[in-house]
Amino acid sequence: MVAALIRVPAGDGEAAWQWPLRPPPEVLRPFDPPAHPWEPGHRGVDLPARPGQPVYAAGAGRVGYARDLAGRGVVTVIHGGFRTTYLPVRPSVRSGQRVTAGTRIGVVENILGHCGQTTCLHWGLRQGVTYLDPLLLLGRAPVRLLPWWNHHATAGTDTSTPAWPESTADRTRRSTQTRPTDTTDPAGTSTRTWPTDTSTPSGP
Repeated sequence: MVAALIRVPAGDGEAAWQWPLRPPPEVLRPFDPPAHPWEPGHRGVDLPARPGQPVYAAGAGRVGYARDLAGRGVVTVIHGGFRTTYLPVRPSVRSGQRVTAGTRIGVVENILGHCGQTTCLHWGLRQGVTYLDPLLLLGRAPVRLLPWWNHHATAGTDTSTPAWPESTADRTRRSTQTRPTDTTDPAGTSTRTWPTDTSTPSGP
């Protein structure tokens, strides 16, 4: 493990980055990245939210994805070389739309599972293929050492495709198989292929 310098995108003024929920929530489950990309971990933060609660863009950017994926709504916003992800969200924006910090992008869907019997918003941040703690945007994240593979994997990578928190099915496969291959079709649907199992994962 080595220390990798990560610079989050800068903005103008105090409102450059905001919580995606109002009022600012507690964190149900913090960011907990894996040591290797095929291992289990939590690649974002979970925030308690009620069904129908408005979700807001954390910063200014362009909507990269805003539709259903594997049975739940996903919205991503591209901020230069970074991307924030929000799910499960019923979008009120469209792909390509410009947003500012605080723009309403949808509402939380009434879908259980990722946070047990509690509805929640999963909020993620990526730079290339490297997952970062979205609380970095708010100046609230602890300093972490990032794996060296993460530091090198960020260059030249498209950040518009949504990525999921690991599903139970993925975790089961990972425990008995070697590392998977993630692919994305032209429609933007992510598929994870394991060496002895070519089925599509069941969801986040």
